[in-house]
Amino acid sequence: MVVAGAGASVLLMVGAAAPGRGAADETREVPAVPAVGLLVGRVLDEGREDVRPGGEQCAMDVFRLGMCQGWREERVLATAGGQGVVLPAPLLDGASRRAARATDAGGPLEISVAEPGQGALTDVSVTDGHGRHVAGTLGAGGGRWVNAESLRAGESYTVRVGAQDAAGNAVGATLVFGTASPADGGRLTAEFGPLPGTYGAGEIVTAELSRPVPADDGLARARVEQALEVTSHPQVEGAWHWVDASTLHYRPRTYWPAHSKVSVRSGLDGVEIGEGIYGGPSDGVEFTVADRIEAVTDSAAHTMTVRRNGRVIRTIPVTTGKAGFRTRAGVKVVLRKEPKVRMRGDSVGIKRGTSEFYDLPVLYATRVTWSGEYVHAAPWSVDAQGQENVSHGCTGMSTEDAAWFFETVREGDIVEVVNSGGPRMEPFGNGIGDWNMDWPSWRAGSALATTYGAPAPGDPRAPSRLSPTT
Repeated sequence: MVVAGAGASVLLMVGAAAPGRGAADETREVPAVPAVGLLVGRVLDEGREDVRPGGEQCAMDVFRLGMCQGWREERVLATAGGQGVVLPAPLLDGASRRAARATDAGGPLEISVAEPGQGALTDVSVTDGHGRHVAGTLGAGGGRWVNAESLRAGESYTVRVGAQDAAGNAVGATLVFGTASPADGGRLTAEFGPLPGTYGAGEIVTAELSRPVPADDGLARARVEQALEVTSHPQVEGAWHWVDASTLHYRPRTYWPAHSKVSVRSGLDGVEIGEGIYGGPSDGVEFTVADRIEAVTDSAAHTMTVRRNGRVIRTIPVTTGKAGFRTRAGVKVVLRKEPKVRMRGDSVGIKRGTSEFYDLPVLYATRVTWSGEYVHAAPWSVDAQGQENVSHGCTGMSTEDAAWFFETVREGDIVEVVNSGGPRMEPFGNGIGDWNMDWPSWRAGSALATTYGAPAPGDPRAPSRLSPTT
């Protein structure tokens, strides 16, 4: 790239050698101008020919030896004006005719000073067409910059280089290139939940992947997590957890603060996930959190205490599961509200014709598990409410209290049961039981934690695009 402008200039060489050629074949004399030679190397998309014997990826310091294929090298002049254009074709020989060939997204991008002592890099900025920055590291003395995260497939990139010549004059240049598109059928996308709307403080974020990522591929899972952004205001500590090969859940360490605003976005598009697998575009989602409603049922005391933002707003006499049908203990979350439900004993394994069988129309039914546990009106057990547990696992209350509860809660609100003697609510598979997993166990389900440990702030491996932080 050549830049016209006043003042001192730096000669930049942006490079990748054509297959079968050494760097010496590509280099010609450049105009006699005050210059510092820089090499900006990238690998052309030529069927992964950028691997030398031993399986190591090509690097700038070995391609001159003729051990690597696919490098492209261009010469660039940087001037005080800070712009840049590619030098005339004769200076690039046959390599200039390869300029239209796309860059391999899986290959390295390196910028270095060609002649030590002739100048130094001061700043390198690489951004894609969406304004996202590529992380990189600048070596001691400004002699070399190397990308620390992979490029994205099917993207355009702008490289802005700031440098200074031996006399300390500030110069700069700009390079634009594109990466090859991923192979058809190799896209991985994410479908997020919940739907846009307003939810309770116990709501969790879900991501359903279009193709599985196996548990033994920790690096691929880490790349997926790094690309899935969750931003909340106010910001909280949170993390993704792999439920299975195609499903991730995200939750804060504790419940969402009341009136939070949560935004979920995917940065998967173009990201190399694994061998030949790239991310594709995914629709994001936004939702808000309402007042924090918590309903805690003490089965031993036969009461439900409902709090709004920490303040008790109602205490309700209830009845929960009797012996043989104990109500699940632990934290559940409101899944949906059903004004009228027909409840039958055979739906929970009670045989028709037995003394325990029932078939009843039920009003104001608030569902908390997919297997059929509700908080609902139970006018037939009013005498037992507040006194003893006589239900088949649901939490029953008067019609008046059930109507009030039905109108007060929303999806995502917290419904906890203590002292029931029943089995613990499972974390996954029967509703939202995620909150029953302690935080260390939840974090252990993150590939970022298990693959990288706990990256230090600023470490390129750290999930810098995740907010809330993990």
